[in-house]
Amino acid sequence: MAGHSKWANIKHRKGRQDALRAKITTKIAREIAVAVKIGGADPALNMKLKLALQKAKEGNVPKDNIQRAIQKGLGGADNNNYEEIRYEGYGPGGVAVFVDVLSDNRNRTAADIRHLFSKNSGNMGESGSVAWMFDSKGIFLVDKRECLLNEEEFMMAALEAGAEDFVIQEEEYEISTSPEDFSNVLEALENLNMPTKIAQITMVPQTTVTLGSDAEIKMIKLLEALEDHDDVQDVYSNFEMTEE
Repeated sequence: MAGHSKWANIKHRKGRQDALRAKITTKIAREIAVAVKIGGADPALNMKLKLALQKAKEGNVPKDNIQRAIQKGLGGADNNNYEEIRYEGYGPGGVAVFVDVLSDNRNRTAADIRHLFSKNSGNMGESGSVAWMFDSKGIFLVDKRECLLNEEEFMMAALEAGAEDFVIQEEEYEISTSPEDFSNVLEALENLNMPTKIAQITMVPQTTVTLGSDAEIKMIKLLEALEDHDDVQDVYSNFEMTEE
């Protein structure tokens, strides 16, 4: 799974997020508030909050927005009815798709997500229909230009911290971990003053699907439509985007 095309998918999505900054900021703030409501305001004891704060850091969410979200979570206001829901389905060409949402109206959100699938040449499946195709992994991308160590030193430091794999790309180092070791590796990178371009726990497909040009365009439209929905927090798929 350590191929360039997989990261083309993530970079495409990050570019989309940069273009939708206000909406992404609102979504991350909601995620922070709900995480605090569920597990408290200490990220050392609350992995959901730690991940949400990391997402806020990568998304350049203003500190004032983060603090307001934390206070909102501590106060419990407007967070009681939000629930985490995962929808699964298929896109064009049988591409597997995961959709993670935070919703205060399950019926409305389910209808919306089903509509987006069908409108964009896909269909929503039953719970568990695509889960077996993915593994939960911690993923880090580090820009080589930002690395203060040589490759061997950096690789050994990452592996000693709990990394499962260390791959040298053309411009980046790609590190993968189990979800359980994600926090240890993140802490090790922070202690090394090593900035990360991406640091997240994500769903990594066991195999990927490539599509013809027409189906690929339809698949990108489906992913973008899902990501644009106000309740959607994350979208994962086993679609392998081409360079074109």
